[in-house]
Formats: sequence, C-alpha cells, structure tokens
Amino acid sequence: MVRAAILPAVGAPLEITGIELPEPGPGRVRVRLAAAGVCHSDLSLSNGTMRVPVPAVLGHEGAGTVVSVGEGVTHVAPGDGVVLNWAPSCGICHPCSIGEVWLCADALVGAAGIHARTADGTELHPGLNVGAFAEETVVAANCVLPLPDGIPLTDAALLGCAVLTGYGAVHHSARVRAGESVVVLGVGGVGLAVLQSARIAGASTVIAVDVSPEKEALARAAGATEYLVASGTTAKEVRGLTGGRGADVAVECVGRAATIRTAWDATRRGGRTTVVGIGGKDQQVTFNALELFHWGRTLSGCVYGNSDPAKDLPVLAEHIRAGRFDLGAMVTERIGLDGVPAAFENMLAGRGGRALVVF
Repeated sequence: MVRAAILPAVGAPLEITGIELPEPGPGRVRVRLAAAGVCHSDLSLSNGTMRVPVPAVLGHEGAGTVVSVGEGVTHVAPGDGVVLNWAPSCGICHPCSIGEVWLCADALVGAAGIHARTADGTELHPGLNVGAFAEETVVAANCVLPLPDGIPLTDAALLGCAVLTGYGAVHHSARVRAGESVVVLGVGGVGLAVLQSARIAGASTVIAVDVSPEKEALARAAGATEYLVASGTTAKEVRGLTGGRGADVAVECVGRAATIRTAWDATRRGGRTTVVGIGGKDQQVTFNALELFHWGRTLSGCVYGNSDPAKDLPVLAEHIRAGRFDLGAMVTERIGLDGVPAAFENMLAGRGGRALVVF
C-alpha cells in the first residue's frame, strides 16, 4: 500500500488514503515519486472544469526514481531519475504524423484505464494518465522521460507541466523575439515559467499582471521588468508602458473570459495573444468583426506549451544548468500530501506560485 490523494467524485473533497498498485506489466514502469507540483489543472479536474473518469488519483506534474520496469521497457531502468509526461504522444495519429505531438488524439487514453485499487477494492483511474499525488505510481513507458543530468530530482517535477507549458508558450506558440515586449496575465506556476522564458528569449519589456500585489517580488525575480495589479484599466496601463502601442505579445495564464479579453486588448496592432489558461465552457469571449480586421492581431490557444517534451527537455536542462532558468524560484511552498487541499484553496484565492508536494 502507498499513500495517495484520491478524488472520489467530481466536486468532492480529496481523500488521502492507501492504494494498491499492480506490478508493472509489459510496457509499464513503476516510479517512486520524489515530488509532485500542485497545478491549476488538478483543481480544474476536481471541480469538473476538465472531465476525467473518477474516482481518480490526481496529480500530473511529477518526477521520481524508477523502481521496476515491465517487459519491453528499455529506455529507463531501475534507479533512473525520470520526469513524468502526462500527455504522451502515440506517434501514429494525424497530429503526431505532422509533428504536432502536443495535440495527439490518444494522449489521454490511459486516463480511462484502471490504475490502482483502494483497500476495499474500489477501482481508481489515473488523473491525466500518471496519478502523481501518490508515493508511487505505475505508468505507461511513454509517460516517463529520462531526467537530464545535473537537474535536482525534486525540483524536476515542475518540468512535467508548468515549465514545459510556460517555456513552450513563449518559444513555440507566441515565438517571442529579442527586443519585443511581453505582458503575462497570471503569476502562478505557469506564469512564472512564462516570465523566465520571456527573459531567456530576450524580451525588452516584461510586464507581469496579477490580482495579488503580494506577488510583485516573485514576478520581478522571475524576470518581470514591470508589475501591475489587475484592474479594469490594465490594458490601458500596458499601452502606457509600451509607447502607447500595446505589447507585442500577451500570454494569458488564467483561463477566464475577462483576462483573455484584457490580454487581447493589451496587445498592439498586429500583436500576438496566446491563451494558456484553461477556462470552462461557460467562459465566452466575444469580438466584433470590425476589430478583428482593424487590429490584425493573432489569438491562439496553447496546449502543453505546443511542446515536444523529448526535444524540449534537453534544451530546458541546458538553460537550468547555465543558471538562466531557476526551478527552485518557482516554488513558494513545499508540502506533504495532506497539504494539497489547502494548496487548492490558495490557488482559488490567487495566493503563491507553485506548491510542491515533497515525498
């Protein structure tokens, strides 16, 4: 038995309890978790914004050590450090065949399977494939990526979602160029990764926006040159900081209609707005036909940073080893499994950056 955080039903409180994991069969890997990040997507799963089969073991951003492997697994071995990949690509569907692995049609097929059981025999699904809110997990082999050399195992958990998403939003989706101005709406875990990535890209002005004035020091440490407390005049303030034009790029990390609209309004004519935040289907964003023509802006969604983890992890590792990207600076709280519900409450209240469950 290992301890895990279980979502018994959509909208229900998390339960911390023991679960029984199977031994890894062919093409499977058992991993002992070192740490797991508490991501807003886990909150979205718990409240039904995103749907997965339940009951489920939540947690999708993690890193750990391989305990054992099943038949046919050759890319990792017991004792290896690994990063969990919650959205593995199948390699054969249409998006994969054209290089858009982040849109793999079968990426979440594993979430429908049976992952583990409670002591009374209740079957559990793996939330977003990996069930990282547990001392150990068993996952498909394509859900584990070898940990690059020189990366601390505990902090490496953040690579599994927040960092790949934030880095990819800047470098793959928005394609920020040196000298451009960037505004980032939402300074949570992903927002902090976006700020660091914008700095790496050579952005000249990096404006962080959040509802909490307490996050200013955190945002500036991550690379923000300016900080704004979100208000009804945010777009106007951004224009005032960018020569009256608006930012070249806006990255929205909240997932609300109001902030998506603000991000759009804060970009210059011909600018690019990338939406990273995951909002509910009731969050309707409206535009009129004339403004679409007049402003000539680009609005794009962004899934998992439009990243290919196998290719992007080595690049990120080099930035980390060189001191350009600081994983530890993103962590504002280190907790145990019992602290996950409180971490959810902090996210709802807009407090902190990334909470990290350390096993």
